[in-house]
Amino acid sequence: MAPLIRSLGLVAYEPTWRAMQAFTAQRDAATSDEIWLLQHPPIFTLGQAGKTEHLLHHSDIPLLNIDRGGQITYHAPGQLVAYLLIDLKRRNLSVRELVSRMEQAVIDLLDTLGVVAQRRADAPGVYVQAAKIAALGLRIRHGCSYHGLALNVEMDLTPFGLINPCGYAGLAVTQTRDLGITASLGELEQVLSQRLSAALD
Repeated sequence: MAPLIRSLGLVAYEPTWRAMQAFTAQRDAATSDEIWLLQHPPIFTLGQAGKTEHLLHHSDIPLLNIDRGGQITYHAPGQLVAYLLIDLKRRNLSVRELVSRMEQAVIDLLDTLGVVAQRRADAPGVYVQAAKIAALGLRIRHGCSYHGLALNVEMDLTPFGLINPCGYAGLAVTQTRDLGITASLGELEQVLSQRLSAALD
C-alpha cells in the first residue's frame, strides 16, 4: 500500500517533531504509512547520541537536542525534508534496508537530472564526489520509523561551516543548485515523493 503523501510547506521544527512522535505513538496495525515533505526555518539539530563539540561556533541559530540517530545537522529554507512514518514490520523492512532505499531514491532522483551520486559505507547519506548533498537520520519505535532525510536544494550553506556536518570534521556539503540542476524545490519534492513511494514497495 502506497504511503500517504503530505506536503506541509515551511513549518517550525519542534512542533513537527512532536507531531511525528504523537503519530507514531498512536498508530496501530491499520494506520497508513505517511511521508511528510516540508522545509524548516534555520535550526541545528543534534541526534540522541550527538556530541555538542560538533557545534564549532555559536550563533543566533537555535540548537535542539532530538531523538533521531546521528550527530549534528542543519535545516533551513531551500532544503527539502522528507519524513518517513513507516511501519517497518508490516513492510518486512530492516532499518538498514530502509536507509538503503532512502539513499537509493535520492541517488535515482539525481541520476535523472544528470548528476552521479553515491552512498558511503562509513557515513549514511548521499554524496556527489566528496560533498554531502543529503543527510539521513531515523528513530524507530515499536517497529515504526520517523524522521527521515534532508536534500539540499537551494539554501545558504554557510551555517554548515559552524558545525562538523553529521559529526565529520571538514565534510564538504553541496546542493542541487550548485550542481547545475535548475528544477525548483517544488518540482524536486514531487519527484522525490514518487521515488520514495516506489522504494517502499
